[in-house]
Amino acid sequence: MLDRTFRALADPTRRRILHLLKDGDLAAGELAAHFDMAFASVSYHLQVLRDSGLVQSRREGQHIIYSLNTTVFQDVLQHLLDIGGGTAPRKPQARSRGGT
Repeated sequence: MLDRTFRALADPTRRRILHLLKDGDLAAGELAAHFDMAFASVSYHLQVLRDSGLVQSRREGQHIIYSLNTTVFQDVLQHLLDIGGGTAPRKPQARSRGGT
């Protein structure tokens, strides 16, 4: 799954689609309006993003609405932290007042 995700993220058009979706869900036509390319090309990029798990889609009447799948972004971030030798930030633990 990570290979597909990284391939999807490698394309600037797909990264721009993800950026557009960060503020909320959008219909395919609304997304396509931001690009100077055929709707079929935008549709292809949306399919790649769906296949990678980065976006989810649902049908509302005649429209297909796209949204970010933040779970996949968390998985990718964790993978990068793991290979980079880092760890995810931890919440500070409360210190006990008793003892020495």
